[in-house]
Amino acid sequence: MLELITGGVLAVSAGLNAYIPLLVLGLLSRFTDLVQLPSGWTWLENEWTLGIVGVLLVIEILVDKFPVLDTANDVLHTVIRPASGGLVFSAGAKADTVAVTDPAQWVESGQVWPFVLGVVIALIPHLLKAIARPVLNALSAGLAAPVTSTLEDIGAVLLAVLAILVPVLALVCVVLIMWWLVRRLRRALRERAARRAVAVA
Repeated sequence: MLELITGGVLAVSAGLNAYIPLLVLGLLSRFTDLVQLPSGWTWLENEWTLGIVGVLLVIEILVDKFPVLDTANDVLHTVIRPASGGLVFSAGAKADTVAVTDPAQWVESGQVWPFVLGVVIALIPHLLKAIARPVLNALSAGLAAPVTSTLEDIGAVLLAVLAILVPVLALVCVVLIMWWLVRRLRRALRERAARRAVAVA
């Protein structure tokens, strides 16, 4: 049960930032005993994988801090974040996964379902932030972009680490973050509606 919570929380983290949970899993597996990846997922701790993911993370962090670019980045990551969520859920839940280098065998083995579940879980926070970002940017003249992005990155790091160290606490944090994201989105939509009403009047 705790392993499923770990996988689910890692997927939520991927919905906020595609690369942070991948990097956390890979680094902890390579340099500590906290994570032991299933045999089909040891490529996550490969030095080339870690290097590529690290570079992509730096690019993501920088691009996501600027209005307009952050929206374009969210559109691009509509595929990447859910895919990352599927990967980290499958690896984090420690399913008996087969090597993902053989997609046909992977699907036939039934191990595609943890991946699909991770995709769906990661898609929820991704869509919430993708919808909220343009609204917040419009209301703040773009000033909210770096602040919001930084908070999302911090949240992704905390969730990824807590998912491995304290899964139950991580689950509580997920509930609070999802509540905050929904609340922020609803408030932003109300403010935009109010501004439009004033403009029309």
